[in-house]
Order: sequence, then structure tokens, then C-alpha cells
Amino acid sequence: MEDFLKTLMGKKIDVSCGGNATFRGDVIDVKSGVLFLRDDDDKVAYVAIDKIAMICEVKEHLSRPGFVV
Repeated sequence: MEDFLKTLMGKKIDVSCGGNATFRGDVIDVKSGVLFLRDDDDKVAYVAIDKIAMICEVKEHLSRPGFVV
């Protein structure tokens, strides 16, 4: 799992740990069984890799004022 998460370095992902525990952020590091995610407010979340149930890449949609996307 750590090797897979390292391939996502620099990408924005959603991580679900089951129930209502969901985190979104950019992968900044993976080491010693911990995933480091930085959110839009520059806060870092530390997620135990063995607790992760689901990972999904986030596609950023650029908003263009005046147009319906």
C-alpha cells in the first residue's frame, strides 16, 4: 500500500477510513505506515495507512465565471 501511495505524491486524493472519516488533500509524504495529506488551508492530516478503506483521485474542475459547466 505504501508503494501505491507513493505513486500518488503531489496529487489530490480523497481517503476514506470507513464510517464518516474522510480526508481530502495533496499527498506530501508516505513513511512508516503514515500518509501525510495537506489540505487547502495548509493543515496536515496524518492518516494511518492500515486504517484506509478507500482512495480516490480528485479531478479539479476549473470554474469559468459566466459559463455553465
